[in-house]
Amino acid sequence: MSADTSSLDFHPLRADLYQELHSRPFQIIPPHARVTQIAVITTPEQRTRQFEHLQKLHRLLGEPWPEQEVSCYEQSFGKLRIRREVHMEFTSYTFINLADSDADPFAETGLSLLPDGWLAQLEGTVVGAFHVEVRSSSEDARSELAFMRKHFEGMRLVGSSPQEGAARVLGSFQLHSDNFGRFMVLNHHMSNSQLGRLIQRLMEIETYRLMSLLALPVAREITPSLNDMDQQLARITQSLADNESLDEQQILAELTNIAARIEAYRAHTTFRFSATRAYHRLVLTRLEELREDEVSGHLTITEFMTRRLTPAVKTCEAVNERLEDLSRRVDRASEMMRTRVELAIQSQNQQLLSSMDRRSRIQLMMQHTVEGFSVVAISYYLIGLLKLGLDALTGTGLTINEPLVTGLAIPVVMVLVFIGIRTIHHRFIRMARRQ
Repeated sequence: MSADTSSLDFHPLRADLYQELHSRPFQIIPPHARVTQIAVITTPEQRTRQFEHLQKLHRLLGEPWPEQEVSCYEQSFGKLRIRREVHMEFTSYTFINLADSDADPFAETGLSLLPDGWLAQLEGTVVGAFHVEVRSSSEDARSELAFMRKHFEGMRLVGSSPQEGAARVLGSFQLHSDNFGRFMVLNHHMSNSQLGRLIQRLMEIETYRLMSLLALPVAREITPSLNDMDQQLARITQSLADNESLDEQQILAELTNIAARIEAYRAHTTFRFSATRAYHRLVLTRLEELREDEVSGHLTITEFMTRRLTPAVKTCEAVNERLEDLSRRVDRASEMMRTRVELAIQSQNQQLLSSMDRRSRIQLMMQHTVEGFSVVAISYYLIGLLKLGLDALTGTGLTINEPLVTGLAIPVVMVLVFIGIRTIHHRFIRMARRQ
């Protein structure tokens, strides 16, 4: 009796997660096939028009067309098989010509069965385009190599016997007269599915190799500017170390300009350098999966890639690391410059406070002087009021010795005024201390 699972809460993406592992199946390719792959860098708008262009191909060939775009689409049109794979920044088209033919290698390709003019209208920028000629092998290894070499226009070849000698692969990793690259695969004893996996790995190695190298021109382009900024930053740092008299405002302006340029380069190159590392790892993974044996007189594909591709990728990584290092150094130099400015400001503030302290002392001394004059002035007015009062009393008939009373009142009034002013003064000081 099976358990009831209808009440389980399944994740809405569960089916998609299962399907993801099967979204790009390996192809099954028989011997005597001619394969062409084109990798096209596209914008989102171009990708939409590409899908419409694929629908147009179905109409030209009289077949029902797909209504929705998927990440991997494959369809056979008689002897022509087409596969379209959508990646993060490029779209790959694989055309497989399965028609029987006695033509020389590369005389017919995977494009031979396409309708005239359809390929010329393909949207996007082509970054990878190459043909793969698949044939059954003969027993004579020397005659095989001679046969394969004469179809690469005299170019130096790279090749191996993958899968422990189950096949033989040669390629030039260069553009030929038709502006396409070329690979030739001679099958010894591989099944059609094994052959499909081998060719898929070859196509991925070549496509990912080209995509990983897109960052190299960018790295070369910005290296002279990085050299200039490095020297400029070294000069600024040395000036700070020598404790020279500097124009802080000008130095900060230079550091800000360097930081802005570095951030602009980082914004322009971060994705490209990250993509280069990812593509390079994919290339190395596919090379391991080939399990190559050496063909006499030729570099293996792995040897060729590690000798040529890896240094290019390392150059891009070095430029990326240099950008990060320059950014950190600019931050440190800016921090030192800000510290220098803050110390200068603190010194100015200290001088200003000392000057204010001196002025405060002078003002206090002046205040004490003014207080002395204030005692005299207030006492004078109070004595004047007292004298007016005495005059008024004398006018009423009272007999008062005005000079004597006035003389005796002067010291008393002055003492009282002095005590009153000092009391007010101390009260204000206590209020200031409480605040």
